[in-house]
Amino acid sequence: MTVGVHRGRVAIVTGASRGIGFAVAERLVAEGGRVCITARKPDALAEAAEKLGGPEHAIFVAGAADDLAHQDEVIATTIDAFGGLDHLVNNTGINPVYGRMIDVDLTAASKIFEVNVVAAIGWAQKAYRASLETNGGAIVNIASVAGLRPAPGIGTYGASKAALAHVTAELAVELGPNIRVNAVSPAVVKTKFANALYEGREEEVASAYPMKRLGVPSDIGSLVSFLLSDDASWITGQNITIDGGVMLTGGV
Repeated sequence: MTVGVHRGRVAIVTGASRGIGFAVAERLVAEGGRVCITARKPDALAEAAEKLGGPEHAIFVAGAADDLAHQDEVIATTIDAFGGLDHLVNNTGINPVYGRMIDVDLTAASKIFEVNVVAAIGWAQKAYRASLETNGGAIVNIASVAGLRPAPGIGTYGASKAALAHVTAELAVELGPNIRVNAVSPAVVKTKFANALYEGREEEVASAYPMKRLGVPSDIGSLVSFLLSDDASWITGQNITIDGGVMLTGGV
């Protein structure tokens, strides 16, 4: 892609104080876009927004992704600051439990689905009503390879990401032709969120990948940027795996 491919475009990226979300925001800004980033911690968000170039390029609103009032505030703040909204990236995801699904605490399971699935629907609804319905645009949901096959130990998280992929397809059917909706399903990416999956054994984990390395946030940022761009104007309803080839080997 070239600098300027997102010039004049405005995006909301949730869960973007670090990791994949920050990398997405960074790529969009580098290509001429402006972003509003969200996460829970205001100090981390303030630092991230400054790294992205400050208020001319990036603003932030702190809050919980599944808080409907927070969603309203983010949408209104973004449109007020930048004059519109073109793109939404649902990146926020949680996985507070590890173990067999048959043993999972149901309160935790409900929270996983609330944040990973229901909140994403809420963000899409609000972005649609505020701008996308009239002006068009694109949405990208960050799913996971854990949603593509059984994922022992993180099965509830995987089920939520499978649901998010289905939500993506449903919205693509409902919102075309002026709004495109796609998902991205990464394998292990080197972020704080995924640290437990590779910490202290990165070389061993990466050995199962044909590319012989784990993902890094910028790998995901570049793909999301493409899917939001006009270069992807005939792509909708897809869940694109980005995994260094590991699914080919039966890994993850």
